[in-house]
Amino acid sequence: MLTTLKNLPDKPGVYQYFDKDRKLLYVGKAKSLKKRVKSYFRFTPELAPAQKLSPRIYNMVSQIAHIETIVTNSESDALLLENSLIKQLRPKYNILLRDDKTYPYLYIDLSEPFARLELTRKVVKGNKVKYFGPFPNGSKAILSSIYELVPLVQKKSCIKGKKACLFHQIKRCMAPCEGKISQKEYSKLIDEAIGYIHNKKALLTELEKRMEKYAEQLRFEEAAQIRDRIEAIKKIEEVSTTDIAKLEDLDIFTVAFDETRGVVVRLFMREGKIVSSSHTYIEEIEEQIGEEEIEAIYRRTILEFYTAETPFTARSILTAHSLSDRDELESILSERFGKRIHLHHPKRGEKKRLIDLGLQNATELLRQKRSKPQSDILERIKSLLNLTSKPTRVEVYDNSHLMGTATVGAMVVYDNEKWDKASYRHYNLNAKDEYHQMQEMLTRRIESFSETPPPDLWVIDGGETLRVLAENLLKNAGVNLPVVGVAKEKIDAKAHRAKGSAKDILYTEDGELRLQPTDTRLQWFQRLRDEAHRFAISFHKKQRLKKEKTISLLEVNGIGPAKVKRLLDFFGTFEEIKKANFETLCKVLSTKDAKTLIDFFKNFT
Repeated sequence: MLTTLKNLPDKPGVYQYFDKDRKLLYVGKAKSLKKRVKSYFRFTPELAPAQKLSPRIYNMVSQIAHIETIVTNSESDALLLENSLIKQLRPKYNILLRDDKTYPYLYIDLSEPFARLELTRKVVKGNKVKYFGPFPNGSKAILSSIYELVPLVQKKSCIKGKKACLFHQIKRCMAPCEGKISQKEYSKLIDEAIGYIHNKKALLTELEKRMEKYAEQLRFEEAAQIRDRIEAIKKIEEVSTTDIAKLEDLDIFTVAFDETRGVVVRLFMREGKIVSSSHTYIEEIEEQIGEEEIEAIYRRTILEFYTAETPFTARSILTAHSLSDRDELESILSERFGKRIHLHHPKRGEKKRLIDLGLQNATELLRQKRSKPQSDILERIKSLLNLTSKPTRVEVYDNSHLMGTATVGAMVVYDNEKWDKASYRHYNLNAKDEYHQMQEMLTRRIESFSETPPPDLWVIDGGETLRVLAENLLKNAGVNLPVVGVAKEKIDAKAHRAKGSAKDILYTEDGELRLQPTDTRLQWFQRLRDEAHRFAISFHKKQRLKKEKTISLLEVNGIGPAKVKRLLDFFGTFEEIKKANFETLCKVLSTKDAKTLIDFFKNFT
């Protein structure tokens, strides 16, 4: 390692620290690899961690056995590469952020003569597109409520129809399709709708009136729908009605810590008013965080939030801390959005008051987190598996098939002690046996880590063989991620699943764990496994029914079971059969049957 340190290039790039087992400890970026990496060490009387390091980083440097560097063309390139590697590989000593969501925006294309509000998470083409948001919560409730109160064009197809529809009859649309409202009058409706977006108190007041009206008319179902919308809009994290004199668009980022965790707070100011906010907790903070690590949190938060597809970005971004790599961040964001983006660390005036507001809310969120009763199950799982942090986000995998047909895989996600059903995924698999099916599914998931980062833990429905498979796939990809296998206990070669007494076995890196059926830790793993199994089975049934329908239709068309089996043996799946041309089908069937099949799939949907 001393030779590596002596030969470091004086160029920008990314450095990676590994322990003696080649496990990744840390990823960092540098303007000069030579100066930055050497700063972690002292060289006399022998190579050792530098004394000025924080206790956590000192401990990390003590474990370094191997160093790798990647030279980049610029510090901006190094910054992007650092972010990508941390996101994908989960280094042990980097602070990991768990917020890869894209937030929805409301938008309206004012180039249209009779425009309407819609939702988007991506940039919409057009010179006169106006965005509102982002809205971490309640965007659909806002949109539905505006269409409840303001008679805008309800459907995209309405204008093209040129005939008034049901919405006009129930007074929810002014029928511009029949010329019953002018563009000038319609623009007043647009102004009214936009007013509700900016003034949610007025929106809530009107919704409450409408709810009471429906209740008086005994239209309880409609009243209940509005009640639910009111609750959703109230949950939007409007931290303050604070505004500033200038009609500015600002995004404000603040980071704060207490003894055990941190929080990132984002405030979004549009036209001088704060319209929404969001926050992300950083768990497992065991020691004081240094300035360098705080800067790294800002870097990752900003780069992850502002992707090239983010619909709207304020030209000015305020941060509660000074950033040494501000110029590089500005350059990256400006290039992404094709406009000059400025990062500021205000020290006085109105903008400093906004920073103070963000820090005030961060402090309150940390206080609420401390006072909220916490379940100890994740802490107990952390202790059971000797993990470095609590597994707040877990992915669970299972597959399902029937005699090798309709083979599917399933991934379910457990996040912050609840199911994250929006992140569930199904996989259609081609492999014929359980081992290669799991390999195919996990490989595809690993390939997607650059888009959707790894969780804190993988749970596999299967024994030690499948656990080792998963571990090796992760190791080959360079990803630090613990894996647990859950297998049914077998008695007389049969799986024992008697309710209330199932002694499932947990397989971990440290060996087998046999817990009592009443142990809540085992029940936690069983609950995860059972949800993955349910999800896999439900998808398998759908696929099987689809294939059974296809088989029965084929038989009606003269292709019997034996021929169907020959086709599946040759092509593997019905999708491949459907794609096959006449010449390829003739390798399996007669020319007559091949033609029948071509005609069948031409008409079959």
